Amino acid sequence: MSETWDVVVVGGGSAGLSAALMLVRGRRRVVVLDGAAPRNRFAPHMHAVLGHDGLPPTELLAKGRAEIEGYGGAIVSAEVVGARRSDEGFVVEVAGGESFVGRRLVVATGLRDELPAVPGLAEQWGRGVVSCPYCDGWEVRDRRIGVLAAGPGSAARAQLIRQWSSSLVFLTNGTGTPDPDERAELEARGIEVVDAPLARVLTDGDALAGVELVGGAVVDLDVIFAMPTPTPHDEVLLQLGAERRDGFVPVDEFGATAVPGLWAAGNVVNPRANVPVAMGAGASVGAMVNHDLVAEDVRLALAVSA
Repeated sequence: MSETWDVVVVGGGSAGLSAALMLVRGRRRVVVLDGAAPRNRFAPHMHAVLGHDGLPPTELLAKGRAEIEGYGGAIVSAEVVGARRSDEGFVVEVAGGESFVGRRLVVATGLRDELPAVPGLAEQWGRGVVSCPYCDGWEVRDRRIGVLAAGPGSAARAQLIRQWSSSLVFLTNGTGTPDPDERAELEARGIEVVDAPLARVLTDGDALAGVELVGGAVVDLDVIFAMPTPTPHDEVLLQLGAERRDGFVPVDEFGATAVPGLWAAGNVVNPRANVPVAMGAGASVGAMVNHDLVAEDVRLALAVSA
């Protein structure tokens, strides 16, 4: 705690690094505290990321870290365990006892995906089990695709994924049964509806092979699109007085929370943010935090000269 940073960024994913990059290019003193567990670490490649299609997500982050360090920013591998307000702004504590003080705090800690409790499903996450059709649909086009229901909107999701393959199976898992109109719409586009609950996911070596239904019937599949429940890693935001609304801490159009000086970007506040959206949100937050600091610099200068 011997020095005060202009900005402490908690989270070294695409949102946090984008915020940091904007700030270090604005000649701000920035430290990024990175727990090294990005949401997309299970995926071997990114898709629909302009200029980086097919790049492993870890390579994108490595490039970002190098860019930030090239401008004088600091990247610290550390697990954040707490945060509090201070006269200087914010104190962020990491495992091992070290603390970092920042005039402003940007939280970009992402979220975790909680998958349905189907045996074998989690083991295939990021490979044979995926979530985003825009990220993975092209790679599994024209293959045998299962869409695992997860409540309202699941039938509409199956209709969306139908865009990538005509061989589609809607797995209600005994709980996501479509209403008569939805069932008619699914059948009209050749989407098979399987109403039985799932017993387990089947594999052939490392590859997904299908699902076994309760009762023993087997449905052959090449991939399953699931709808995990997004749970934000927003402990730091909550500790500092932010409050969730509809499951996530709200931010304004620039990424500011209701807590002065506290900002957030990426999946921690927006579960729908893929890599490009998270990068854009982080860049916007970085620019606006710099504007906020400039305004404070002006106030401090006036106080000194008065």
